[in-house]
Amino acid sequence: SSSSSSSSSSSAAAASPNLHLATKEDLLAEIERRLEAEMEAAEEDETDDDDDEMTKHAWVKGDFPERVTIIGAGPAGLSAAIYAARAGLTPVVVAPPLGGQLQGKGVDVENYPGLANMTGPGVVNNMREQAIQFGTKFQSEEVLSVDTSKRPILVQTNTTSIETHTVIVATGADSKWLGVKGEWELRGGGVSSCATCDGFLFKDEHVVVVGGGDTAMEDALVLARTSKLVTVVHRRDTFRASKTMAERVLNHPDIRVVWNATVKEINGAEISVEGGEDEGGVETRTVVSNVVITDVNSGADTTLDCAAVFVAIGHSPNTKFLEGVVDYNPEHKGYLLTSPPSTSTSVDGIFAAGDSADAIYRQAITSAGSGAAAALDAERFLSERGLGNEEAEFQAELLREMMGESEGKEEEGGYNAYADSANAGRGRKESSKVEKKEKVEEKVEKKIEDDENEHIEL
Repeated sequence: SSSSSSSSSSSAAAASPNLHLATKEDLLAEIERRLEAEMEAAEEDETDDDDDEMTKHAWVKGDFPERVTIIGAGPAGLSAAIYAARAGLTPVVVAPPLGGQLQGKGVDVENYPGLANMTGPGVVNNMREQAIQFGTKFQSEEVLSVDTSKRPILVQTNTTSIETHTVIVATGADSKWLGVKGEWELRGGGVSSCATCDGFLFKDEHVVVVGGGDTAMEDALVLARTSKLVTVVHRRDTFRASKTMAERVLNHPDIRVVWNATVKEINGAEISVEGGEDEGGVETRTVVSNVVITDVNSGADTTLDCAAVFVAIGHSPNTKFLEGVVDYNPEHKGYLLTSPPSTSTSVDGIFAAGDSADAIYRQAITSAGSGAAAALDAERFLSERGLGNEEAEFQAELLREMMGESEGKEEEGGYNAYADSANAGRGRKESSKVEKKEKVEEKVEKKIEDDENEHIEL
């Protein structure tokens, strides 16, 4: 027993130093070790809380079609969710847990009214919490296809399918990138795909724009208002942009063009900025310092010192899963065609919001606005077709039947949601109706039994 006790004392002493005999360095090391242990424990607890929160608001497949299913969880999708949830439609948001342009924006969002000192992930998180507050449910998966051959519409994800009366597509568009060294590492440190969003951060600096289309021309002109010098790097000897836009760039005194050149790599340098973790502290950041460009004819490399690189070679809307389902915009490849001023697409019940349909503005705030519009359009679509809360109505009808209120009335089939829509399909399965009726009967019988027991006790 004494040897066992002695052994445990020795192991405890090995695990934790004798603080009475410790030096100042030992004490500091022990404090640091304990702080790290506390931080790790706190992070684990936070992760567990996040998992619980995700489970709490996760979508669960029911017996009835959803009224609104939103594909995408950026500003457009979450704004649509807030509006739809506040209208009592209990929307389902289907999107991977990570992704989206704003979600990946580490620097502060400075052009969204009412928000200050918030990063892109912070803005998205606030929108998500607000949507949850009003009853939105989430399915953290990717949508693979949408089937409109029958009604309700069928949304197929990685592992499940969702029957829904309406769909709001808010999948956004990804920026095309160069794929060169330093580009990914310096995103948020001077590499950007949005001059309107980030251009002001480089006031009175030399910046580089890569591209030769209208987007590149627009970015160059926007940046020229605040930057000291704008250099446009294009791989050909003529622009693909419209003649008017190209002439404006070529005639601008603060814009120069490097023809027949491609970007080889983007380099960064470490700088010290005030405002570290501790108040008044200093932190180190890596920001763009120069870009190496290669002449496509001679192969010679040239280094340009600059503060930022704006990649403007186009966007790719995340809409491939809708090929053959809805019409695309013939003037903007990959973007969904809508019927302004509404967000309606070529298929009844499918609406498009944000960058999946907007090839012009591509801003968080315009996406949020179109998301709200799509929710209002979806709500109007449901109202015009009499598609309400079918589950609640179904339960109410069964209760009326059980209580004899509907005795002698001709059955009208009132719960086939699409009976008045040119026989577009059935709103629910008969098996669901039978199962639901059995459940309600059980509840009523149990209530009668409880009432009888209560009278007996009295």
